[in-house]
Amino acid sequence: MPILEIFSQGEEIVTGQTVDTNAAWLSEQAVQLGFTVARHTAVGDKLGDLIGLLKEISERADCCLCTGGLGPTSDDLTAEAVAKAFGLPLAFDEIAYRQIQAYFSNRQRPMPEVNRKQALLPQGSIRLDNDWGTAPGFALQAGRCWFAFMPGVPSEMRNIFLERVKPLLPDRFVLTPSRLVTIKTVGIGESDIQQRLDGLQIPPSVQLGFRAGIDEVQTKLLFPADYPAEETAALTYTIAERLSSRFVFGIDGLTEKVGSLAAVVDKLMCETGAALAVVETVNQGLLSAKCMGSAWLKIAVFERSPSALCERFGTAVDENDLSKTGARLAKALQDQRAADFVLVQLHEGSQSQFRDKDRTIILYNTLLTENSFQQSRHILAGPIERKQNQAALFGLDLLRRHLQDNR
Repeated sequence: MPILEIFSQGEEIVTGQTVDTNAAWLSEQAVQLGFTVARHTAVGDKLGDLIGLLKEISERADCCLCTGGLGPTSDDLTAEAVAKAFGLPLAFDEIAYRQIQAYFSNRQRPMPEVNRKQALLPQGSIRLDNDWGTAPGFALQAGRCWFAFMPGVPSEMRNIFLERVKPLLPDRFVLTPSRLVTIKTVGIGESDIQQRLDGLQIPPSVQLGFRAGIDEVQTKLLFPADYPAEETAALTYTIAERLSSRFVFGIDGLTEKVGSLAAVVDKLMCETGAALAVVETVNQGLLSAKCMGSAWLKIAVFERSPSALCERFGTAVDENDLSKTGARLAKALQDQRAADFVLVQLHEGSQSQFRDKDRTIILYNTLLTENSFQQSRHILAGPIERKQNQAALFGLDLLRRHLQDNR
């Protein structure tokens, strides 16, 4: 397989001010396309370091995906470094310049003259048009390596890679795309997943990996291109079964891309045609916010405490048993015919305790539908942002499990 490197430029990356999410995303794309990713390298805004690294890469890699350093300021040195590393003069690209002018004109903003610098591209390079920002990318062959240079802004980089760079790759490389399958879970950690998979025989040609994020934990399976489709599905479903449908909310890579937990819930709710009322104290409306824009979200109510919610809906609070309080609130809304489904989320303790990163908080979820009643209890820990996000995910997941179990 062709050898690929990823090269990130920017002082903010090497000093830790910015997390290089571009490199991780590009690596995943490259592996799926059939490249062997050999290195990730980051260099600050030093012209000599950039020139030296570019020369090294041109001798040892078949392809290099580069991000950053294409902007208009004095610390954006990529084009100059490429020109000096490979003896290519910078040439003014009139089309690129007009695109930059149009970007500002369309936004009714004057274009600072420093942006002209972004239209200076190494002579003989292929311009990579940027319809999502100002800095065009460019691509060229230097020595053994084919380089593609893209802006460091993640949204611009991703669009330029998918729309400009990716279509060029099959003509330059013999690629055998791998198949990546991702089992997406919530409410279970990496160590628990690993324990559930102990003893399972994974074929040597299949790479198994894990990725923990703030919203989900992913179990990743990378299959070689010639791996039989039936065996791919069989192994995937075996692993998903071991992890349990209680935690698995979707699988990417077998048929369709499922997206986030919120996207899965949105699709399921649209299928039912039901309306949802959300009542919460925990996270200042974050649970409702994850459902915003969905036609099925009929009511969203936030109060600072369970007692305030009970006063609002004319029910009695039981401070010693918030499960009962949640059930009463859900029944009150159902009696008012507020929605088909009612999701109530309450938490023990005060707002100051919730904000305390050293205090754990108990979360109570209640889901009442026309013909079912479910509750869940969770312990939230860490800073307030983490507690809030956990709470929103646990609420959505209770709804997701009900919807999937009753399809």
